[in-house]
Amino acid sequence: MIFKKILLIFLCCVSLSLSELSAGEDNNKDKETIYIGVLSHRGDDATQKTWSPTAHYLTETLGTHQFKIIPLDFDEIDPAVSQGKVDFLLVNSGIYVNLEVRYRISRIVTLNNSIDDIPLNVFGGVIFARQKRNDIDDIRSLTGKRFMAVDETSLGGFQMAWRIIKKAGIDPYKDFLSMSFAGTHDEVVMAVKKGIVDVGTVRTGILETMASKGDIKLDEFKIISPIANDGFPYLHSTSLYPEWPFSKLKHTSNDLAHKVAVALLKMSNIHTLESEHDGSGWTIPLSYQSVHELFKELDLPPYEVHDRFTLLDAIKRYWKGIAIILLFVLMMTIMSTWIARLNRELKKSKISLEHQHDLILNSVCDGIYGVDMEGNCVFMNRSMCLNTGWEIGDFQSGNQHDLLHHTHEDGSEHKKEECPVYLTFMDKQQRYIDNDIFWKKDGTSFPVEYSSTPMIDHKGDVIGSVVVFRDISERKLADEEKRRHQTEIAHMARLNTMGEMASGIAHELNQPLTAIATNSFACIQMLEAGDIKKDKLMDILETIGLQAQHSGEIIKQLRQFVRKEQPERSIININDLIKEVLLFVATEARKANVKIICNSDKNIPEVLVQPIQIEQVLLNLLKNSIEALQSIDKENRRLIITTEVVGGNAVIVTVEDNGPGIDEGIKEGLFDPFITSKNNGLGLGLSISQGIIESHHGKLYLHSASKGSMNTNKGTVFRFALPVVSKVDEMDKTVSAKNLVR
Repeated sequence: MIFKKILLIFLCCVSLSLSELSAGEDNNKDKETIYIGVLSHRGDDATQKTWSPTAHYLTETLGTHQFKIIPLDFDEIDPAVSQGKVDFLLVNSGIYVNLEVRYRISRIVTLNNSIDDIPLNVFGGVIFARQKRNDIDDIRSLTGKRFMAVDETSLGGFQMAWRIIKKAGIDPYKDFLSMSFAGTHDEVVMAVKKGIVDVGTVRTGILETMASKGDIKLDEFKIISPIANDGFPYLHSTSLYPEWPFSKLKHTSNDLAHKVAVALLKMSNIHTLESEHDGSGWTIPLSYQSVHELFKELDLPPYEVHDRFTLLDAIKRYWKGIAIILLFVLMMTIMSTWIARLNRELKKSKISLEHQHDLILNSVCDGIYGVDMEGNCVFMNRSMCLNTGWEIGDFQSGNQHDLLHHTHEDGSEHKKEECPVYLTFMDKQQRYIDNDIFWKKDGTSFPVEYSSTPMIDHKGDVIGSVVVFRDISERKLADEEKRRHQTEIAHMARLNTMGEMASGIAHELNQPLTAIATNSFACIQMLEAGDIKKDKLMDILETIGLQAQHSGEIIKQLRQFVRKEQPERSIININDLIKEVLLFVATEARKANVKIICNSDKNIPEVLVQPIQIEQVLLNLLKNSIEALQSIDKENRRLIITTEVVGGNAVIVTVEDNGPGIDEGIKEGLFDPFITSKNNGLGLGLSISQGIIESHHGKLYLHSASKGSMNTNKGTVFRFALPVVSKVDEMDKTVSAKNLVR
């Protein structure tokens, strides 16, 4: 009979191969692939080998789709169904019952197995051990043994046996020495055979199939609590349950499911024999009520029973989590209390700081006020109100620039875009203004110096300016008085200098006057003698005129030098000024045998000065050098005056002698008042000279002799620098940096 079936299969295969050769596999490329998920309880290779003929049969029969087998392990079934990776499913009856409830899959046919042409659509479980284990005879003897099953979700590979074991009063999770899961039926059988575990359970038919292949011998094993005489051909220890259902997923169309069900029910023995599951095909879907009852008895999903869950149960089960939560709540309570206390302290500190801030602002004598980005005053201190008469409310209806400094001192308009306060928060640069005016509420003005500083918020953004100002009215009066006093002192110093130089000036005037008198008498004698020669007479008269003019120049310079200087400055050439001063010291230099050498830069630029003041400085330095040179040999007395320009910015005047030099003891305070090396000097000359040069934006200083000069070890070199005319204008426009809060 088997030979006939094999021959029939061979003839069908040949005919099918010839008829479908032209179509080939290219036609399948255009067909939609339908995936059939199959529980791989005996391994992926065995699953593909067993069920691929069924997929091939469906592809040939329907013709519109290509069917493909997807082996799934026990833990891969749920994700495959939930994610829609398969369209049909072939799993054990227990897994099907769960998926039916959870994902609404539905069975369309039930598997039919056959042994010796007897169709079987039910199966069971078999519990077994090695034949040599005399200590294992029945279910009760399993206590304390090593037990292995296929998977917790395997109906025939664990759950059927669990029901029998539970009825015997044994809890497999507590009463076994160990319980493990192999994943496949064959692994469980081999583990028992090798003695890795004591007892195992698999679905019916596995032992017989493995024995027919020569993998094992049935007489190597004993069946625990076997059931016989019920007409079922396989060894088994449990009740029988319906075979695996072939199910459709929710997303699979009913039309396709109907066609697949019809095709499977019509599946002939020829196609069945191509498969290795020894099935005789498929039958209509059976009832799975027995499986539902098994799950209810074992308290398995979807029938797990939840007892009343009390607070005590929650504490017992989740005491660690509850303890952590309570600890967290306690910590949060402590932290909240601490933060609340810190907030109260911060509020108190803020109030205290604000109070101190107000006290500090109002205790400062200088006026302080803040300006926002719109130029509106946002705060001011008490000194601001007292100095200007303005109140904070006055600035709510008017801009601070329009109220405080809208007009310059000369009456010209002070444009808002030129206002230093506005420029400060525009370019974020601090500014100091040493001379400006602010306008009071009563319409009068007063001179001020002030600083404007960017006001920065906590983000580092500029939000306005802070202005600190001081009324400098009294200082200006004091400066004016000081200048007047310095002028008087300088005038007295010039008179004193002229007094000291009186003999020399008298001698300088006596020479031209004597020449005038002598030539006048000569003219008279020529007239009396009648010996009048016109040319000679004109020469004598010309000489008289020149000597008179020379005398007049000396007197004119003397009068200009001793008079009080005017505040106006004029543009001069410093070389011309030096020539005029040399007229005063020429006689005294000749008497002292001092040789004066003048090295003037002919291209020197002009300077803006008060000529009389610079003459006084030059005269003081020259006179000091002449007096110092009288202490050395007459033959070596030298005095050099040099003018030069440095960098196009300043004119340098150097007065250098080869005298004994300055004592080290007085060098440090040389320019202080009443410090002098002269026996009869007052010590005011250098102090006055320094003040004059500094008022011209210049500098007077003692310079040591350089190598190669006429001074080797001794001598004195004084230098003063004056800015050229263009740089004086720039200096007058430069704002001096001053610290207003002292």
